[in-house]
Amino acid sequence: MITTIVQFHMATPISLEEATRRFESSAPKYQNLPGLIRKYYIRSEDGRSAGGVYLWESRQAAEAVYGGEWRARVAQLYGAEPVIAWFDTPVIVDNQSGGTITVDAA
Repeated sequence: MITTIVQFHMATPISLEEATRRFESSAPKYQNLPGLIRKYYIRSEDGRSAGGVYLWESRQAAEAVYGGEWRARVAQLYGAEPVIAWFDTPVIVDNQSGGTITVDAA
């Protein structure tokens, strides 16, 4: 599995209320998205940075989404280009399901 952290650094701070409104408006686009396991919307406390933490089945699934159309849409929505950091995710602790998941590295 792959985790990505996507951030938008905004010139003008965004309030929590406005961030919530924008996040809720885009959430349906991510429901049932092939390869996406989970997405967390994030906003910094000062409102100058927002984005998401994504858990993907594979890098290929993530790259299929992070193309030109997605980049243009999020840049228009947030007024900033996204910055993406990539991480291997070999182990997950999920307290809601009561366990630890270790991903086969093969």
